[in-house]
Amino acid sequence: MTMDYVIFILIAYLLGSIPFALIVGKVWYGIDIREHGSGNLGATNTFRVLGVKAGLVVTIADILKGTVATVLPLIAGYFYDVEVSRLIVGLFAVLGHTYPIFAKFKGGKAVATSGGVILGLNPLLFLIMFLTFFIVLYVTKYVSLSSMLTGVISTIVSFFFGDYLLFGLILILTIFVIYRHKDNIKRIKNKTEPKITWM
Repeated sequence: MTMDYVIFILIAYLLGSIPFALIVGKVWYGIDIREHGSGNLGATNTFRVLGVKAGLVVTIADILKGTVATVLPLIAGYFYDVEVSRLIVGLFAVLGHTYPIFAKFKGGKAVATSGGVILGLNPLLFLIMFLTFFIVLYVTKYVSLSSMLTGVISTIVSFFFGDYLLFGLILILTIFVIYRHKDNIKRIKNKTEPKITWM
């Protein structure tokens, strides 16, 4: 059991650590995205610096990191008895994305990969999160605010699913996402936070 945790936590962290924003920027555009925009290795900065196409690729890739990490124990379970909490494994994918070993421990703000973890655990809840995010984004034009409000609403909704471990996970992820957006909160208050222009 202990070895299972070591293996899957390590895999999840390494998957989460893959800096797709950095890879897409350097391979497709010859740009180190850390030197542009907010300097953040996430989908939002990719949209801002490299455009919609690159932003979508990075968003999908960052989501899938969380999903793959969370689903791997299920797949392995077809071959041998796996005794790990997929919630815990998913958290390490989020930590990998936020503090990636492949990018000097300076990563994204955990939104897309957190969503990917939820997709791997509860696709219906992920759909609710997805719709909530884009509705709030359409109304406010703030990606950061949409991310935080989606977390808060998803936390409330998940409570009524009756899975209190899932509720606890989403609560932790939401607190972490809000913490990672503390500078964005200040800019929103000061009305200096950039708005999207493509919606």
